[in-house]
Amino acid sequence: MKIIITGSLGNISGPLTEQLVKAGHDVTVVSSSANKKADIEKFGASAAIGSVEDIEFLTKTFTGADVVYSMVPQQATSSDYKAFIRKIGQNYAVALKAAGIKNVVNLSSIGAHLSSGTGPIAGMHDAEEILNKLDGVNIKHLRPASFYYNFNNNIGMIKHMGILGGNYPADARIVLVHPKDIADVAFEEITAPFSGTTIRYIASDEKTAGEVTAILGTAIGKPELPWIQFTDEQSVAGMQQAGLSEDVSKNLTEMGTAVRSAILWEDYDKHQPVLSKRKFEDFANEFAENYNK
Repeated sequence: MKIIITGSLGNISGPLTEQLVKAGHDVTVVSSSANKKADIEKFGASAAIGSVEDIEFLTKTFTGADVVYSMVPQQATSSDYKAFIRKIGQNYAVALKAAGIKNVVNLSSIGAHLSSGTGPIAGMHDAEEILNKLDGVNIKHLRPASFYYNFNNNIGMIKHMGILGGNYPADARIVLVHPKDIADVAFEEITAPFSGTTIRYIASDEKTAGEVTAILGTAIGKPELPWIQFTDEQSVAGMQQAGLSEDVSKNLTEMGTAVRSAILWEDYDKHQPVLSKRKFEDFANEFAENYNK
């Protein structure tokens, strides 16, 4: 099959591309960076260098494909994060229609059943709705849990403050996933026939914030590492200090409130998948390697 992968060679798209090429598919990887062209070609895939904000580029790239894997890139400096996500979703919809694409596997998020109160995930909800309006297109929305790798963003906090924390308590439940488990599921869905508009949740493990802290602390030789709950205001200020825009900081803090209230997991709990194979303890070893670099 001819398959288009967005997301360059990121934590999901990279392993996914590797699997698809090994299985004999004709894969084109979309990347905004010309520097990635050689790396993409080393995988045995073709590179399409351009921006997901360029509808003409997307249309040209998508044309002739059997399946498109769509995802929205992160945008740490956006002045309106949700609007950015909606805009990329709209760009995909226009390009998919113009290119005559019939099958789309779309990377969304756990919590995308809600239209508000979840920070950037509400933008994913809107992107799902935009894609769902396409006539005659089969769409599989993947809704992964919170990425293990997000904790790599807290290495500075641990090193400089001696804590791990967020705007929810230590006993707050967190549903988690390894990006490679997402890649495995995306490979399954892209290569198997599907019809209509359907949703699949992806999760690898479930922990509390306190359990996560203990596991990561032990892995880096700090078994007494504490989880500290921040106020929402402290959360916003801390993220801005780390270089995120005010809007992105407020959105990510709102996502934390959705963890605190547990609304993020409501629909997931109604459609719980079998947990994937890569457990949080396995990731802790990867985390320790990054921490000790």
